[in-house]
Amino acid sequence: MEKKSFETLLKDLEQVVKDLENKDIPLDEAVKKYQLGLELSKACYQMLEEAEKLVVKDIKDE
Repeated sequence: MEKKSFETLLKDLEQVVKDLENKDIPLDEAVKKYQLGLELSKACYQMLEEAEKLVVKDIKDE
């Protein structure tokens, strides 16, 4: 997955969720979207964890 900002990843994830809420989506496309959603959510989570580590480190350094 290419390097994107947190905001872009979150926007992409929101679009995937909207697509999956569509009841007319074919099963194979839904599975692909679901897998993409998992990748996007994992990337968002990792970015949040990295940001948290930086904040905690800065607080401890003060």
